Amino acid sequence: MDLIRCGCIMMKRGRRMWSQLFGKYLWLTNTVSSGSLLALGDIIQQRIEYIRGVNTNYNWRRTGRFFLVGLSQGPPHHVFYVWLDKVFPQKTAKVVFKKIMADQLLAAPFFAVTFFLGAGLLEGKTVAGALTEFKDKFPAVYAFDWCIWPPTQTINFYFVPIQYRVLYINFITVIWDVFLSYIKHKDQVTNQCKAD
Repeated sequence: MDLIRCGCIMMKRGRRMWSQLFGKYLWLTNTVSSGSLLALGDIIQQRIEYIRGVNTNYNWRRTGRFFLVGLSQGPPHHVFYVWLDKVFPQKTAKVVFKKIMADQLLAAPFFAVTFFLGAGLLEGKTVAGALTEFKDKFPAVYAFDWCIWPPTQTINFYFVPIQYRVLYINFITVIWDVFLSYIKHKDQVTNQCKAD
């Protein structure tokens, strides 16, 4: 009987915590999940590099930089999705299309440039160096962006409640983050392989 009572108490506390995380503390939840999942994407990419034999040492600093960049992108993601739902509150096909276009034409370039700028600066690059890397790698990033995000955002804007949108996007983003980590570091990994 005590086990059942304990289980019920734990479930109530879990529901209360869930409610607070996706209610009162939604901004914090979105921020921490952005950082954590961008770091997870880099961990997965480094594991892929290890399995392929192109990287033999795990780089925790690299993952830490991804975590920090993800933390910096959480608040603007949160604000963007709240703003998008205020500007386009309906779920009609026309409105969802407008949201997707806003996401692709406003958010995607913004988050790409802030990703490369933030990660580059944390690596010790100058602003000019980070922006050069962005210019070199943006075409591949933006092309893949158009493949993954419109279908993802269609589901997001039609079916996902607003308080779970950044979380949903962050989980899909793990795939995206593996790709970003690959694009961000492929030249560094290639240069390391040539040096070995």
